[in-house]
Amino acid sequence: ILFQGFPVFYVSRRVGESGRGHIPALKFRTMVRNADSLKPELVSQSHRGDGPLFKVKNDPRVTPMGRVLRHWSLDELPQLLNVLAGHMSLVGPRPHLPAEVGLYSRYDRRVFAVKPGITGLAQVSGRSDLPFAEEVRLDLRYIEEWSPLLDLWILWRTLIVVVERRGAD
Repeated sequence: ILFQGFPVFYVSRRVGESGRGHIPALKFRTMVRNADSLKPELVSQSHRGDGPLFKVKNDPRVTPMGRVLRHWSLDELPQLLNVLAGHMSLVGPRPHLPAEVGLYSRYDRRVFAVKPGITGLAQVSGRSDLPFAEEVRLDLRYIEEWSPLLDLWILWRTLIVVVERRGAD
């Protein structure tokens, strides 16, 4: 943050509960200021080619301090404000970009039926390393098998995954 200047936060409009409306998902900014305008040049490098999600290994837009924040998942901490505001929960499917919704099959769109979360079953099962279809399968499994005990287990696993730094970009 100290080396990146302002703005400190990056606000991304994401799909909210029930797939309607958009929520302002907060993160610490980890990329250069014009990162969104550079995205089209990187689409062909996406390692998530099996689905609509855009992920690039060793993304050149990420700043050195941003790599540290991402490495320890600290860039996600501002989303606790989203939880306090009622836009997100601690556990649930990750919130997606509005442009991605139309790329999901009708069946897979069930992931938008619940409040998005900071962490979820997919995040503790591989994070960015999962193929898109597996991430959706795990999100749907979470929705179908939800219980308070499952949420507690996911929160515990999240701590372990973050400390072990598995699947972090």
